[in-house]
Amino acid sequence: MADTKEHAYELIDRLPPTQLSAVVGLLEAMLDPASLAIANAPLDDEPETEQERQAVAESKAWFQQHGGQGISHEEVLADFGLTSNDFKKRKD
Repeated sequence: MADTKEHAYELIDRLPPTQLSAVVGLLEAMLDPASLAIANAPLDDEPETEQERQAVAESKAWFQQHGGQGISHEEVLADFGLTSNDFKKRKD
């Protein structure tokens, strides 16, 4: 393992700054617990149920009827009688 780390250090030392920042981002993603869990998660091999297929078809139809647009954050807040400012105040 020491040889591998040493080799990695040598390669890193040879990188230009732009590529170095990309490598740092990659290493951070590899070490992030959530990213690591996702990368190591087993493949979802459960067959899709008829109910799931129908739900997906309904959601695709809904998006098609609404021009491919979802519901804005402002609309969702309005359903609860709130504005974006109300939401921001609650966060603080």
